[in-house]
Amino acid sequence: MASRPGRAPSTHPGTLQIGAWAAAFNPLLWIEHWLERERDQLALWLPVALGGGMAAWLMLPARGQWIAFILGCLALAAAALATGRGGRLARSIAVGALAAALGCSLIWWRADRVAAPVLARPAVVDLAAPVERIERLPARGIVRLTLATERSDLPPRVRVNVDAAKLRAGIGAGSRVMLKARLMPPAAPAVPGAYDFARVAWFSGLGATGTALGPITIEPTRATSGERMRDRLTRHIHGRVEGSAGGIAAALVTGDRGAITPEDDEALRRAGLAHLLSVSGLHVTAVVGATMLVALRLLALFPVLAIRFRLPLVAALIAAGVAGFYTWLTGAEVPTVRSLVAALIVLAALALGREAITLRLVAAGALVVLVLWPESIASASFQLSFAAVTAIVALHESPVVHSWFAPREEGRQWRLLRGLGSLLLTGLVIELVLMPIGLFHFHKAGLYGSLANLVAIPLTTFVVMPAEALALLLDAVGLGAPIWWVAEVALKGLLWLSNAVAGAPGSVAALPTMPVAAFALMVAGGLWIALWRTRWRWLGTLPFATGAIMAVAAPAPDLIVTGDGRHVEIRGRDGSMRVLRERAGEYVRGMLSEAAGIDGELGAIDDADDARCSRDVCTATLGAGGRRWRVAATRSGDLIPIGAMLRLCRTSDIVVSDRRLPRGCEPRWLRLDRPKLAKTGGVSIDLDSARVARVAWPGDQPWLSPVRVAPPRLPQPGRSGRPGE
Repeated sequence: MASRPGRAPSTHPGTLQIGAWAAAFNPLLWIEHWLERERDQLALWLPVALGGGMAAWLMLPARGQWIAFILGCLALAAAALATGRGGRLARSIAVGALAAALGCSLIWWRADRVAAPVLARPAVVDLAAPVERIERLPARGIVRLTLATERSDLPPRVRVNVDAAKLRAGIGAGSRVMLKARLMPPAAPAVPGAYDFARVAWFSGLGATGTALGPITIEPTRATSGERMRDRLTRHIHGRVEGSAGGIAAALVTGDRGAITPEDDEALRRAGLAHLLSVSGLHVTAVVGATMLVALRLLALFPVLAIRFRLPLVAALIAAGVAGFYTWLTGAEVPTVRSLVAALIVLAALALGREAITLRLVAAGALVVLVLWPESIASASFQLSFAAVTAIVALHESPVVHSWFAPREEGRQWRLLRGLGSLLLTGLVIELVLMPIGLFHFHKAGLYGSLANLVAIPLTTFVVMPAEALALLLDAVGLGAPIWWVAEVALKGLLWLSNAVAGAPGSVAALPTMPVAAFALMVAGGLWIALWRTRWRWLGTLPFATGAIMAVAAPAPDLIVTGDGRHVEIRGRDGSMRVLRERAGEYVRGMLSEAAGIDGELGAIDDADDARCSRDVCTATLGAGGRRWRVAATRSGDLIPIGAMLRLCRTSDIVVSDRRLPRGCEPRWLRLDRPKLAKTGGVSIDLDSARVARVAWPGDQPWLSPVRVAPPRLPQPGRSGRPGE
C-alpha cells in the first residue's frame, strides 16, 4: 500500500530500535549507516584515490611492484563487489581501488610517452638549433633558451642559459641560434630531500641543461603573435615601473618574473607571498570576477539585451573568453591552465544555476589536472594550490563558520569587522594547511604569512591588478602615467611588507628533511578532516598530529655530503652547521642549509674549535650518543702522499672525497669517495642512530636509468658541428 503523498512511510519504533542495536553490534552495518550520511561527500575521494595510485608509482621502486599494485587494486575491487552485497562500502572500495589502479597506470603511461634520450656526461658542444621557448631573467642578466637540437648525438631538447647582453631583442621562438655551450645531464637531488630536477626535466622532455660560451649567431625568424605581444607588454611594463616592482607588475600580466631580484624573491617567499608571483588561482579569479562585473554593468545598459538574454550567462561566457586569453597571454603554464580549468567549471556551474564554489567543483578540477598531467601530483605547485582552495571551501562550507560570517542586517562597522575576521581565520587555516607542504618541499615555512596575506591579497586584487589593467588601457591614448604611479606605489608597498615580514624575528620555521611517512600522515589527516562532514571527520586530527610529531622529532643530520663529494656540511658541538669549502656558492649553501633545517648563514669548518684543516684535508671530531666520531674530507685537487692518506683513513671513522681513494683506504665505518657516491648519490648521516639516508635507491623509474646519448669528447678539427656534417 502506497504511503500518502508528502509523508514518509511509517516505521514502527521497535524497528528503529532493532536497527540501532544491529548497527551498534555490527561494524559493517554501522559503516553503511555512516556512509549513507556522507553519501554526498563520497565523490570527493575519487581524485584522492587517483592521486594515491600515482603517488604509489612514484614511491614503489620496481616495475614488478607497479604491476603487483595494479593487480592488487583490481583484485580488491573484484572482491569488494563480489562480497559486498551492493552496499555503499563495497561500491566505495571498488571505485577507489579502480581509481588507484588507473592512476598508477596513467602516470606510468605518461612517463613512457614522454621518454627522450638524456645526455650521458658533461660536454662542450657546438649547437645550431631552432629556439622552442624563451625565458627572460633580467634580474640575473640571462635568458633561458629551450632548443630543439638536430644532432643524433645530443638529446632532442636542451635548455641553455645565455648572457642577455649577447642576444638581440628580436629573437623569438623559431629563431635559429648557433653557439657553443657546456651541457650537463639533468641533475638528480644533490642531497636527500633536495629538489629532484631530473624527474621534472624528464616530464618536460629536457635531456640536458647548460650555459652558452663565447659569441652567438642568430638567424632571426618571425615570432608568433603571442610571443610578440608578451614581449612588448613585458618591455612596456618594465619601462613604466622599474626594478623588482616592475618585475611583479610584469609577472601579474604576462607571467614574466625575471626582473625580480633574488633578494626580493627570497623575501616574498619567506613572507608567504610568493604565490602572488605565479599566475594561478588568485589572478585568474580576479580576472574572471572583474570581467563578469564590468560585463554585467555594461550589458545592463541595454534593455533589449536584458529582456532577451540571461545576462549572467552572457557575462560568464565573456569572462570565460577573457580568462582563456589571459591564460594564453601568460604562456599557458600548467598552474595557469589548472586555474583556468577550475574557473571554467565554476562559470559552468553559474550558467547552470548551481552553487558556484563547492568541494565537488574543486574535485572535478583536480581530476582534470591529474588526468592531463599525472606527474603534477608530486609538484609543490599542485599540492599548494589545491590544498589552499580545498581548505578555503571546506572552511566556509562548515555550518559553524557559515553562521559566523554569513551576510546579515547590521551596520557597516560590524560588517567590516566580520569581513576582516573571515579573512584572518581563512589566512590562519590556509597557513596551517600549507605549512606541512612548504616544510616537506622547501624545508622552510613562513609563520606570519596569514597576517601578510591579510594585507597583500586585497592590495594585489583590488589595487594593483585593476590599476595595471586601467593603466594599460589608458596608455593607448597616452594617459596612463598617473595610474602607473598608483600601481608602482602599491607594488613598492608590497615589497616593503614582504621585506619587513621576512626580516621579523622568528618569521620562518625551518626543519630538516621531513620523513615521507610523516608527510603522508599529515596529508591523509587533512583530507579526512576537509572532505567528510559528520563529527567523525575529527578523527583525522590523529594522523595529522602523529605526522606533525614525527616531522618535528625527525633528527637533524650531523653530516651531509653532496653527490659529487665536493661539498660537506658538518654539525658542530653548538648545533651550528659548517661547510667544507668556504667558497661554496650561494645555491649550494642554500641547499645544504635547507637540508639541515638551518635558517641562516653557514660557517666554515676551518673556524670550528673541534676541526683541523690544511689546504688539502679537513678533520673534525663529532660527538653523538656518548661516542666520538672522527670525520676526514679532502678539499683540493692535489695528490696527497699515499702513506699519509692511508694513515688518515685508519684513524678516521668516515672519510669523504670527491676523488677515488686508494684501495687500502679503509676507515673504521664509512668510505664516501667518487665511486661510492656515484652509486649512493648524496647522503645525510644521523650519528646518534648511525642512520645513512641516500639519494640514489635502485628503481625502474625511467629518469633513473634513461637512454643516454654522448657527443664526442673533443670537437673534431675543421668541423663546425652543424647538422648533417
